[in-house]
Amino acid sequence: MSISPPSEKIWWREPIEKAEVVWVALALVWCLIMFAMMPLWHLKGSQNMSNEAYRISPEAFQEKVEAMVTKYKVGTTGKADTPVVHPPPGSDVYLMARLWDWYPVLELEKDKSYRVHISSLDWQHGFSLQPANINLQVHPGIDMVVTLTPTTTGEFGIVCNEFCGIGHHSMLGKLRVVGK
Repeated sequence: MSISPPSEKIWWREPIEKAEVVWVALALVWCLIMFAMMPLWHLKGSQNMSNEAYRISPEAFQEKVEAMVTKYKVGTTGKADTPVVHPPPGSDVYLMARLWDWYPVLELEKDKSYRVHISSLDWQHGFSLQPANINLQVHPGIDMVVTLTPTTTGEFGIVCNEFCGIGHHSMLGKLRVVGK
């Protein structure tokens, strides 16, 4: 019994009950199955995105975002006249998080790949692309790079899923995918 000390000091030599051996064996087999599935899910599963992360100052990241906006701006949207950018396929695309805004609106082409750089200027934010269910942590000073190939046209919402202050509930952005 576990409440009282074992009757013999060499307790590991006592026989193990059959039910306990069965449960330990089942747990070991399940652990081995899950261990084998992790690399398989990563390599074959479409839900896991490979990414890269680099250190960058918030000011340097903001300069890259503004340079991209200046070069590829095709219009504006919303009350705040947020720029809409349409970068060429295969290019580096920059998306900036700041209290309480995603900047700019990205317009990407269907079935074309882009390297999307995401970073924050101020606090930790969460990047959640809906309804695609892509989730990433966004930190100031870290350039998170994800290779993204949109497969469906339409307008997708970008939601901050990390509480970032009093305006967190209004931190919404857009990603448009167009067919060309």
